[in-house]
Amino acid sequence: MFGGGGMNPRKMKQMMKQMGIDVDEIDAERVVIETGDGDLVFSAPQVTRMDAQGQQTYQIVGEPDEVADAGAGGDDAGDADADVDAIPDSDIAIVAERAGVPESEARAALEATDGDLAAAIANLE
Repeated sequence: MFGGGGMNPRKMKQMMKQMGIDVDEIDAERVVIETGDGDLVFSAPQVTRMDAQGQQTYQIVGEPDEVADAGAGGDDAGDADADVDAIPDSDIAIVAERAGVPESEARAALEATDGDLAAAIANLE
């Protein structure tokens, strides 16, 4: 029904609106999907919300980082160590690269912003 290959995006949006389908982009910084096996964390994803016939559907486009379930691990030495382990290495690498700082500074910035990538990068720039 929606081939879309080569169709003008404006025309496609107009057709969807005529059919009662409303599509909005959401400016998301991070999306977390919690599962029994662990969490999927999408950093800087593209999120689209589609309203059709009273139903809302969300589409997330991006590459997730898999974070192990906090309860599934072993014995943590203390809460401070658990907080350090809660920040994925990939998040640290992203902040370090984008802000042009060493990973130790990126980790500290992420810890100070409770893992908020955008805020950590903004604080370092």
